[in-house]
Amino acid sequence: MSGLVTGDAVVLGLQPARLPSRALAVLIDLTVVVAAYLLISIGLAVATASLDEAAVMAVSIASFLLILVGAPIAVETLSHGRSLGKMACGLRVVRDDGGPIRFRHALVRGAMGVVEILMTFGVVACTASLVSERGRRVGDVFAGTLVVRERIPAARVLAVPPPPPWLVGRFSGLDLSAVPEALWLEIRQYLTRARDLDPAVGRRLAERLADELVTRTGTPPPPGVPADAFLAGVVAERQARDARRAFGSSVRAGAAGGAGGMSAPAPFVVPPSAAAVVVPPAVASPVAPPAAGGGETRPPATGFAPPA
Repeated sequence: MSGLVTGDAVVLGLQPARLPSRALAVLIDLTVVVAAYLLISIGLAVATASLDEAAVMAVSIASFLLILVGAPIAVETLSHGRSLGKMACGLRVVRDDGGPIRFRHALVRGAMGVVEILMTFGVVACTASLVSERGRRVGDVFAGTLVVRERIPAARVLAVPPPPPWLVGRFSGLDLSAVPEALWLEIRQYLTRARDLDPAVGRRLAERLADELVTRTGTPPPPGVPADAFLAGVVAERQARDARRAFGSSVRAGAAGGAGGMSAPAPFVVPPSAAAVVVPPAVASPVAPPAAGGGETRPPATGFAPPA
């Protein structure tokens, strides 16, 4: 990885492209450009057959400059450093600070590429790329650019081993707000690689990390708990808190989404007067409502009186 530092003092871990991948990308680009140049040259030769020799020479020089020099510059400018060959090989041209290139960067690289690639058949470019620490050719040096790899194999993520069962939930009241992310990363790396370490070295590393964790939290581990088990228990507690926080936020997001879209139906509220009426299961036909005047209750329409 190349430690490029941006203007904001941020270190970028970029992997510079080496000579084999860059040579393959240049070969693909040259194949496409030369094929297009030959086809266009044949068409221009037919179209300018009636012109004089000076005009034909001017058209030939213009087509050479536009196709073999101008086309790669335009492609790198519009695609922000990704030509056809670089796309196929997973490469990209970036600035020294890691930002995307502009027209002036592509112009300098294209102009120098005519000399070090086309006129010298790639000898100067290959020599400069082999000598340079980051594999840059002369055009990259003058333009202030770097060719980096975009497709890097993802590293295998190792799961943190769980703590002993008797430590689960023991650190629920621990204050973890003062623990920095760098310390969490060190503890995670230790726990995932503890089996590969020498026992004595691993024990000393676990004790050092446990001491730093105690300094940040202000709470010592329970008596008799090993340092590695203490680290595993605290990491498990932090993961459990993150999971609860994420679960709570997802529930709130779902509720907000429901409120922002279709409104939920209002819950059915049983009025107090209706809640006091219990309909027997044997009644199959409705009972006539009482008279408006508050007199005696009229019998059912079927003549069947419900049991008392």
